[in-house]
Amino acid sequence: MGTALRRYLHSFTGFGRDARLFLLTTLVFGAAISLYWIDFNLYLEAIGIDRTTISWLMAASQLAGVVVALPASALSNRIGRRSVMAIGMALVAVALFAFLPGQLGLLFVGVAALGAGTQMVYVVQIPYIAEHTEPAQRNEYFATWSALGNLTSLVAALLGGLIATQLASRFGLASAAGPYQILLWGTAILGVLSLATVYFLSSDRPAPHPAGGERRSRFGIEISDPGLFFKLLLPGFITSLGAGQLIPFLNVFVQGKFALGLPAINAVFAITSLGTTLAILAQPALARRFGRIGSIVLVQGSSIPFLVVLGFSPVLWTVVLAMTVRNSLMNAGSPIFDAFAMERVSAAERATLSAAMTLLWALGWTVAPLYYGQLQARLGFEAGYAVDFVTIIALYSIATWLLWHWFRGTDRDSTRGAVAPPIAAETPTLLEHA
Repeated sequence: MGTALRRYLHSFTGFGRDARLFLLTTLVFGAAISLYWIDFNLYLEAIGIDRTTISWLMAASQLAGVVVALPASALSNRIGRRSVMAIGMALVAVALFAFLPGQLGLLFVGVAALGAGTQMVYVVQIPYIAEHTEPAQRNEYFATWSALGNLTSLVAALLGGLIATQLASRFGLASAAGPYQILLWGTAILGVLSLATVYFLSSDRPAPHPAGGERRSRFGIEISDPGLFFKLLLPGFITSLGAGQLIPFLNVFVQGKFALGLPAINAVFAITSLGTTLAILAQPALARRFGRIGSIVLVQGSSIPFLVVLGFSPVLWTVVLAMTVRNSLMNAGSPIFDAFAMERVSAAERATLSAAMTLLWALGWTVAPLYYGQLQARLGFEAGYAVDFVTIIALYSIATWLLWHWFRGTDRDSTRGAVAPPIAAETPTLLEHA
């Protein structure tokens, strides 16, 4: 244990300047996005937005992400990853300020800007980190990065809810929306600070290609084996169709079912972030024991019974426990699968695969909220969520089976080489992902 810890700490101190600074960006931007995901839907309900309109707002946000995913990937090859991240974070900061007046038109503009901005950041993180870490350091770096993102969510959720509630009381903001408006102000300020952290990073604008030296591809997209791309992408897309019905509205579900206040809601999500952090750190050991695909199928398959408890138990503590375990298990395998996927394609195809994964994830989250909205409008709260959870369980089961069916013969590949960071983690934190 001591030897492993010393090796980990030694690897951390060997990270380059930009790799270390990128963790600061993760900290600030992750806090802003975490608070947005935990509290934004509750803010919308507090200012009187109906659930059908909320589902359209969520769909508009994800659609904006679909539109920009591939162009952002191609643009980053021309102007650099740092510049694209800066553009994305600027859009997020503008979006967060646009939410404050509570006007429906500005809300739609804001969610579209936020969806586009976050996807721009998520798409280019993968090549940026790969280009600023050494292969021997990547396991430790990505574990640190993933854990930091989840711990940031935990701290932001706990402190954000408590501070906002106390300030609302102190300044006499008696309306239901008061604490959420304070949280949005804090989130907007964090968005601006995250933009500032990007400018501490070194410029990574690519050098001009010599005449005749640039490898040409159609619209910057290279795919040598479409069948392999299909198999790598489809399970994630199916998972996104399930996650998009659940994750954006899980706060509404828990609050509506158990009538929890803002600090309690944020505490629940803080607990789930801690569980996810521990599971992500443990997953590489499972991958060495069972193989990468075997370990992913194991944790994702094990999460499905907890979905049943989450959706149908009438007891709060069992729901919190089920949500914590389910989130942890579903997200634990994401970094391992992304590493597996990156190693199945050539270096020239990795940016395309990364953008396609992000695009399809956003597309799933565009369609799924509309389905959720229709269920709520037609069936009401309890029956709508019952059908919703049954649908999610079916989709997750299909996605997990496809991973095993298509890739079980390769699940003993070595996990000691370069590891890519998560592309679309299910939880909507800095990792994007439930």
